[in-house]
Amino acid sequence: MTKDMTSGKPLKLIISFAVPMFFGMLFQQFYSMVDTVIVGRFLGMEPLAGVGSTNSLNFMVIGFVTGVCNGFAVPVAQMFGARHESALRRYVTNSAWLCVLFSAVLTAAVVIFCHPILRLLRTPEDIYGYAYTYIVIIFWGIPFTFLYNMLAAIIRSLGDSRTPVVFLAASSLINIVLDLVFILVFHMGVEGPALATVISQAVSGLVCLWYMHRRFFILRMTKEEWKPGGSYVKKLCYMGLPMGLQYSITAIGTLVLQAAVNSLGSSIVAGVTAALKINAFVTCPIEALGATMAPYSGQNMGAGRMDRVSRGLRDACICGFAASAVLLGIVALTGRQLSLLFLDSSNKEIMEASYRLLMTTACGYCLLTLVNVVRFTIQGMGYSVFAVTAGVLEMIARGLAGAVLVPLIGYTGVCLSNVLAWIFADIFLIPAFFYCRKQTLKNLGSGYKQSGLQESGKA
Repeated sequence: MTKDMTSGKPLKLIISFAVPMFFGMLFQQFYSMVDTVIVGRFLGMEPLAGVGSTNSLNFMVIGFVTGVCNGFAVPVAQMFGARHESALRRYVTNSAWLCVLFSAVLTAAVVIFCHPILRLLRTPEDIYGYAYTYIVIIFWGIPFTFLYNMLAAIIRSLGDSRTPVVFLAASSLINIVLDLVFILVFHMGVEGPALATVISQAVSGLVCLWYMHRRFFILRMTKEEWKPGGSYVKKLCYMGLPMGLQYSITAIGTLVLQAAVNSLGSSIVAGVTAALKINAFVTCPIEALGATMAPYSGQNMGAGRMDRVSRGLRDACICGFAASAVLLGIVALTGRQLSLLFLDSSNKEIMEASYRLLMTTACGYCLLTLVNVVRFTIQGMGYSVFAVTAGVLEMIARGLAGAVLVPLIGYTGVCLSNVLAWIFADIFLIPAFFYCRKQTLKNLGSGYKQSGLQESGKA
């Protein structure tokens, strides 16, 4: 059930790994989109705007969870590439202990401070109740979010990108059915889609846990391997926390931008919500390509194959640029039609606002390719702190867009925000990769071995 990515043609390995991940992300975005479609169609524009106004806050918190879990999986991939199976299992068990701790602390913190944060974001009063009800339920489900993301990240680090997709597809179907049941049968409001999301996430995580126990024999732990270890915890925190903070720091800039969007009124919020949902769906190929590079580069770093890391990065960028051109064409031709999934065609102004944001963002997909591919490659190499710096730059760019551009040029500032953020990140990430490669080659040349990485806790 595992896959070795340290031998064979990099391009073929990357594509074969990315395709299942693409379908997994597609399913994930699909049921997220279905939430939005059902809310917009059956509950109305104000509930839709309320759910949409929490996007940035949701991304900040859930993104932190995803980043931490992906970071925890990097040492697992490195130990798999180095063939250190006992160390691999110790990293997995210590990841489990850390996830239990982090989920308890994070859930308590965000539920307690949910009201003040929504007020700080200047959430319009006519949608405030919908926003709070939806997001607080999502936050109560954080332990299940940790469960699924951690297990899926470990499975991917062992070279299997298909299994998490199967469980995610099943949970997507459960989510859709529960959405309709809660709203149409039990006549719930926005709490219905929120509960459906939490329940489906729990199901996918628990089934994933059962499957791993049954099929991944490399993860059969001894009693000794279940004991917490200081060096493993240190290394996991060194890898996981920066990757989690990268998402959260990036989201802080998005929160500033969200506050600026909220100030433009609930109609604009609804238009932006529709555009961002479509954008998340359309960019799944680019996101999958980037996420592939963490386990790929992690395994090859474990094997001491920096040459394969560089070749993989080059091939992934070429694929991403080609995909960006195709996706831009799709957005240009179908963007308005896709907006009809969320918006009433009678409101031309909101539809044009949604299409304008979507097109401007699509013009920067080649920049997004570099952000994802280069950043995840650097993370897989073990230099996760660089991800935080890139996140800070994205935060600054989106913060400038929200605090400066929107007051000066209005909605155009919102449209330019993503492209500006990707430019800021790429200016840092591209030279950062060459620096990391130089340092890695120096370490390899001086007799650097992955067994030393195993116990030292150093990147």
